[in-house]
Amino acid sequence: MTQGLGSGNLPIRVCTVGSGPSAFYAVEALLKASGLDVRVDMFERLPTPFGLVRGGVAPDHQKIKSVSKVYDKIAEDPRFRFFGNVRIGKDLTIEQLERSYHAIVWAIGCESDNRLGVPGEDLAGVCSATEFVGWYNGHPDFRDRTFDLQRSRRVAVVGNGNVAMDCSRILLQSADRLADTDIADHALATLRQSSVTEVVLLGRRGPAQAAFSPKEIEEIAELPDVDVAVSAEDAHVDEHSAKWLETQARSAQRSVKFLQECAARGPQDRKKRLTCRFLVAPVAFEGDGGRVRAITLQHAALDLDKDGTPRARPIDRFTTLEVDLVLKAVGYRGVPLPGLAFDDRRGIIANLDGRVLDRVGGAARRGHYVVGWAKRGPTGLVGTNSPDSKATVEQLLQDVRAATTLAPTVEGGAEKALRAANLDFVTWQDWQRLDAHERAQGQDRGKVRHKEPDVAALLQAVRALRK
Repeated sequence: MTQGLGSGNLPIRVCTVGSGPSAFYAVEALLKASGLDVRVDMFERLPTPFGLVRGGVAPDHQKIKSVSKVYDKIAEDPRFRFFGNVRIGKDLTIEQLERSYHAIVWAIGCESDNRLGVPGEDLAGVCSATEFVGWYNGHPDFRDRTFDLQRSRRVAVVGNGNVAMDCSRILLQSADRLADTDIADHALATLRQSSVTEVVLLGRRGPAQAAFSPKEIEEIAELPDVDVAVSAEDAHVDEHSAKWLETQARSAQRSVKFLQECAARGPQDRKKRLTCRFLVAPVAFEGDGGRVRAITLQHAALDLDKDGTPRARPIDRFTTLEVDLVLKAVGYRGVPLPGLAFDDRRGIIANLDGRVLDRVGGAARRGHYVVGWAKRGPTGLVGTNSPDSKATVEQLLQDVRAATTLAPTVEGGAEKALRAANLDFVTWQDWQRLDAHERAQGQDRGKVRHKEPDVAALLQAVRALRK
């Protein structure tokens, strides 16, 4: 790409919408592209970057959060700019982006959650894990949520992926163990008053198909005064699953071994407990006075599908589980953005291998691309986004070579529009100052970082730090 678009005479201008891991890995791939002269702007609706690394990764997993140092390094490139506190669709339109950039990379993630679609789901006390995770992480969208932990002894967590395990671990461990992390102050205060002594993890398939990683459940078992309890029935692996398990990763086999060891050991005399249930699914939430008090669970058996994968089949057996609170951890879901085709069945932006489509099953929309969860759904770990974003960027570069990108008419048009509207956007330099301020405030409080969960307060701090 030594001549034409992407050359020194005509740099390609690209923007990302979103600032989570998938966005930064896309920026990295663009900046490293051989022979490409590129300028990349990143737009984020919040004043702070990093998406779920900041607002989703559990506060007691600081090692995972440290991946942001990689993104800091990417942002040092002079060809990169950050525009925080900018909402696409309100502060800037898609049409304005199309007039300013050759390519738009959507990295907006999945900001909502799946529903179970069962009676009683809207009762007070039936909450989503999305809300709970955002609440304890100080995400501005969830700062006003409340969780009545003081009057809750048993909490049911529907689902058994790593998000479910994060929620369970936060609920079961001592608040003192979280005090030096970056957990939100309001969440820590509530957890200090918590009466939770048991979390019941509900999985619709068997132990061999549990979605959590072995490290996650082993970590809970290592918590002081916390028992991991599994009945012999729940730990049983049927013949079909045992055969299927031989073809799976060692991590799945390790999880099953751990669960069976817990079952063989029997209940331990400890103050708190994680109870693992399998082959059950909620079919109704029962309430009293408008608040959830019990779950009707339908049991299931496993059958093999066409490719030999065990699938849950509901059977005519029901039990009731009394609960004080329910967290639904059954997957994140994308939120439709006006002006972009949305695949409602999958809950993602309609796309083919990262190229955004004009409609589901339609043709590629010129100059629009998607990465991360908004592309593939809520699967994988933080690192999964790196190859995913690189694959999308390769599609983008193919279109650059084929001269099938957008044809922007205004250089710097997006920034000019923001300045004309007198929008107080947050630059990367602003964020660096705020980052240092949060760390200093945290140090004063004996913790890693102090996060203000209010956008107005964050912007006030940014303005004060500019002086």
